[in-house]
Amino acid sequence: MRDILIVGGGYAGFYTAWGLEKKLRRGEARVTVVDPRPYMTYQPFLPEVVAGSVEARHAAVSLRRHLRRTRLIAGSVTEIRHGARTVTVRPEAGPSFDLHYDELVVTAGAVTRTFPIPGLSDQAYGLKHVEEAVAIRDRLLTSFDRAAGLPRGPERRRLLTVTVVGGGFSGVEGFGELLGLATALLKRYPEIGADEPAFHLVEARDRILPEVTGRPGAWVVRSLERRGARVHLNTQLVSAEGGHVRLSDGTEYDSGLLVWTAGNAANPIVHNHTDLPVDERGLLTVRADLRISSDTGVVPDAWAAGDDASVPDLAAGRPGARTVPNAQHAVRQGKRLAKNILASLRGRPARDYAHRSLGVVATLGLGRGVFQYRGLVVKGFPAWLMHRGYHVLAIPSWERKARVFAVWVTALFYGRDIVSLASVQHPREAFVSHGEPGRSGESRRSGESRRTGEPSRTGEPA
Repeated sequence: MRDILIVGGGYAGFYTAWGLEKKLRRGEARVTVVDPRPYMTYQPFLPEVVAGSVEARHAAVSLRRHLRRTRLIAGSVTEIRHGARTVTVRPEAGPSFDLHYDELVVTAGAVTRTFPIPGLSDQAYGLKHVEEAVAIRDRLLTSFDRAAGLPRGPERRRLLTVTVVGGGFSGVEGFGELLGLATALLKRYPEIGADEPAFHLVEARDRILPEVTGRPGAWVVRSLERRGARVHLNTQLVSAEGGHVRLSDGTEYDSGLLVWTAGNAANPIVHNHTDLPVDERGLLTVRADLRISSDTGVVPDAWAAGDDASVPDLAAGRPGARTVPNAQHAVRQGKRLAKNILASLRGRPARDYAHRSLGVVATLGLGRGVFQYRGLVVKGFPAWLMHRGYHVLAIPSWERKARVFAVWVTALFYGRDIVSLASVQHPREAFVSHGEPGRSGESRRSGESRRTGEPSRTGEPA
């Protein structure tokens, strides 16, 4: 019996394991998935998690619930030695250990790309995981609560200022949903004027949403600006020290919430800790059938897909084209990968991956969106409905579809929930303080000082 090891339980890894479970014969192979998180994040729903339109747990697909015949290891792969058919795993608890395999599948997923900008690591949130989306939402809701009790002035202005860096899909969707949430909150906070919230979207290029053509992208900018936002094009974040934002266009202001979505980078395990071939971007070089390959030929028993794989785009119709790192490709590559591994096990040829884009669709806040398929462009409410319809069908399992749809129906009648649960980040405060005013803040600060020396896990291998 062959051992198939899947590094990473994101889109491509989850769908590979799920496809193998459905088709493997008894005794044909064992499948193991290594991932530090016990769930697959359905990332297209993260902007709606930020806005409270989707519950956080509903955007996370449990690996154990769906991969019932797969061995799941909660940990991170820190080194791949394919020559020895061995990886080193650092579990969430206990010492690291070596794990041997016969077939390797690398679907570790990308990490957020950052730059050495002063204050960025201290102030910014990413938008790649459910925990980050929840924290962003709670931060905005808490800021409104605090601002409502303050007189107009610098501190109140800071609390009501939001900055999102990155004009790709994650940044624009997250920005639009945050803007929509803030607008809805004004109805519940009569103390705050409609002119007070300030929203800044910062993009280094001369346009946002590079996946759509120029005119729809320009329409999105105009739409956001009509809603009171400010879009900074050809602009970079220079500094964010102490929450004071400085931009390359000379703009300076204090921001209570900073979200960084400026692109992805190859996972460190792929870029730095493997003997498998990578290209100049640190991505695994992959043939169209998703086998890892080098200039000298195919690497035996090694496959890859998703954000860490440089996969030829056969549907593009031009030499050298590569698939873009998005959910649409990762899901379909995972499904094709499962079929190709099965074919290889049974002595049949693997088939090439080829998928023509179904178009791109983005939410810009409740009731607003944009869709483009080639020359067809749909804007506003119809595009928003298309976004919701596509993604509720795309998220795995009928159980998750039902939960998401139920939340949407409830919100239709009662609106979004506006309760902040930021206190869950410090669940022992009430117990420690015994209700004494001021003591909870002191206990939190002392706890934070104790945690200061702990190493960050951001960007660790998956």
